[in-house]
Amino acid sequence: MSKPKAAVSWSGGKDCCLAMDRCRDRFEIVALLTVMIEDGSRSRSHGFPPDVLDEQANLLGLPRLGVSTSWQNYEESFDQLLRAAGEHGVSQVIFGDVFPDSHRQWAERVCKRRSIEAVEPLWAEETRLLVDEFIGKGGIASIAVARESQLDCRWLGRQITPAVVAELEELGIDPCGERGEFHTLVTWFPGFRERLQVLSKGVLSYGGCFFLDLHVLPQATSALI
Repeated sequence: MSKPKAAVSWSGGKDCCLAMDRCRDRFEIVALLTVMIEDGSRSRSHGFPPDVLDEQANLLGLPRLGVSTSWQNYEESFDQLLRAAGEHGVSQVIFGDVFPDSHRQWAERVCKRRSIEAVEPLWAEETRLLVDEFIGKGGIASIAVARESQLDCRWLGRQITPAVVAELEELGIDPCGERGEFHTLVTWFPGFRERLQVLSKGVLSYGGCFFLDLHVLPQATSALI
């Protein structure tokens, strides 16, 4: 019997990656969904350029469906993205939310309009256990965004390891960054054909956050994160 087809709400970070991994036995993953800023040059949540997201999708062997929008039109645009997913036979969308309740309620509401089920495999779990699971599966992710009020730019590029997680907790930072303290970029996880090779062209500051200006690595160049 064939599995139901699902897409993943894809930020490029560790939470959505772990959520996808937990659902592989239940669903056939057929696409990644990302929302970009108005001009399409960066992702709306993590500030990643399309070449990085496209290469993640390529390494996973999946198409990436995207839409560009403002925060004001986000819900309407996400609905368009769900419609496109439905054309690929998607009946479920997997989200990497852990909390708060408003995130899950939003996902369920917008998906219901398209008769799609919102799947939340990480919901309400202890965040330290989630990051430990990601690391334990061999996942490699580095901090690519840091909120200026919580972490300085020296944290950018640091790989998520047990030692780094312990440092974050000592600072009162959620180990998964679930309060928006930081975001990560996954460069390898089971299912990737090979490790994602990226380099940083510098540090950007926008909206109260520091961002690594990441791009897919040209061949024969050493990876920087």
